[in-house]
Amino acid sequence: MVIYKWARDASAAMVRTDGVVDWRGAKMTPGEDDPAALAVAKSLAQTSGGEVVGLTIGDGDASWVLARGVVQAFSVTDAADLPDNATTAAILARAVGRIGDVDAVVIGDSKQESGVAPVLAGLLGWTAVLAVVSATASDGRLSAIRRSGSEQETFSVAPPAVIGVAAESEMATVPGMKELLAARKRPLTQWTVADLGVDVAEAVTVRDSQKPDVTSARVFEGGSAQVAAQLLAALRAEGVL
Repeated sequence: MVIYKWARDASAAMVRTDGVVDWRGAKMTPGEDDPAALAVAKSLAQTSGGEVVGLTIGDGDASWVLARGVVQAFSVTDAADLPDNATTAAILARAVGRIGDVDAVVIGDSKQESGVAPVLAGLLGWTAVLAVVSATASDGRLSAIRRSGSEQETFSVAPPAVIGVAAESEMATVPGMKELLAARKRPLTQWTVADLGVDVAEAVTVRDSQKPDVTSARVFEGGSAQVAAQLLAALRAEGVL
């Protein structure tokens, strides 16, 4: 199973002078580590003889995974604006249990939601391997490689396991019209949080926002001696020296 995100691209949001966040120019997009997570999930399926199913929460676009080789998709439609990573993991864990017959859950372990993957593994009672860059299956075990500084570490674990994947690169190929049309014929199962029996605390409510103060910057030009002289003069003018 690959768990993917689908949300508005935060980097495309604009903050107006009155502090209001303007999302009109932000398109819906998968998470930055989702292409890498999907690649790992497909590698595990190919080397184990299995198949990949997709899971998302909120108003995720199932066609994103269904057009990329995923045979079936599941969605928890009303799980949006969740208060914390623990709640997100609880919903995902209940959905994984409802689907059943899953040997590996592959999920991006992005910095924005870094707690989801380990909490999900804890709730499922499965082994967790994080910061993975590639994985295969052989002889009934999962072999995962992750980077640790300049070194590579290889782990061999028995399934079931949660594989947290680090963002590496964008998807190598973009689905064509044939794949997109085929995605419409593949099954999509939708649930609500109530269907899964998960108690969700009150969602996050934005009360106010404001644009941060902007500090002016100075750019010094010239050779190293000139730049150093300009820097010292600026520091003295500011009272730092």
